[in-house]
Amino acid sequence: MVNGGRVMKKINSNKVFDAVNIAILVLITFTMLYPLYFVIIASFSDPQAVATGQVVLWVKKFSTESYTEILKDNRIWTGYRNSIIYTCCNVVMSMTMTLLAAYALSKKYLRFRTAITFFFFLTMYIGGGMLPAYIQIKNMGLLNKPYTLIALCGFSVYNMIIARTFFTNTIDASLFEAAEIDGASEIQKFLRIAFPLSKPIIAVLSLYYAVSSWNSYFTGMLYLSNSSYFPLQVVIKNILIDGQTMLGGLDFGEMTEEQVKFYLHRLQLVESMKYSVIFIASLPMLIAYPFVQKHFVKGVMIGSVKG
Repeated sequence: MVNGGRVMKKINSNKVFDAVNIAILVLITFTMLYPLYFVIIASFSDPQAVATGQVVLWVKKFSTESYTEILKDNRIWTGYRNSIIYTCCNVVMSMTMTLLAAYALSKKYLRFRTAITFFFFLTMYIGGGMLPAYIQIKNMGLLNKPYTLIALCGFSVYNMIIARTFFTNTIDASLFEAAEIDGASEIQKFLRIAFPLSKPIIAVLSLYYAVSSWNSYFTGMLYLSNSSYFPLQVVIKNILIDGQTMLGGLDFGEMTEEQVKFYLHRLQLVESMKYSVIFIASLPMLIAYPFVQKHFVKGVMIGSVKG
């Protein structure tokens, strides 16, 4: 009876523990997903309901007016095109530099390996500063050029460390030794062995670089002045500012009732458009994630231990 009572207590305590864990995980999941969920339901709700705070858990008076207002602006499509070009080019260039640097530094026989690694580490803690960078870009004649944001791309030292760890710990060294016996050069070993076996880490790091490039706002605003070169983030900022500026200097006391209603609706529409543009800007990355999701867990776990 005593043992039976202990077993029952243990079972009950396990149930309580599981229930608490589930409740905490549900709360964490809700906390993380609710902002995105709110953006989606607010973007499809009536502008007046959004402006008056009626949207909390469900769509209020389904409306696509804010999307219609945004998508009829040709600047959105220009921004999308530019951001896709910038992102694709930056991912290819950044991944090329990351994988080549990581592969080289994964080889213990590389001369000055420690010094080169230390040099890379310094860049993580010491930056050149915004003003010197701007002056340098200006002196090089790269201001307001369509290829400026591509020329400025580099690679993340943190991502390089993750890739180096992958090459060191995941790919069997005997494969490289066998290739070397067959007379393969370093570039052949990289292209025929390391690169084909690196799909998980390539998928994960490509997503990291793509998200970083897609969300890049400050560089486009700082170095570009021609609106035809603006990335999507800068275009979205301009659309929202234009809408607010148009309504900022209005004197409602001198308007007719119909004019007041019209401009109040426009003011509410601008508020609703904020959520629509967030969803529009996030959509490509949300679409891309499922394609790399199967590699994501393995790729992230590789970086948990850095060699």
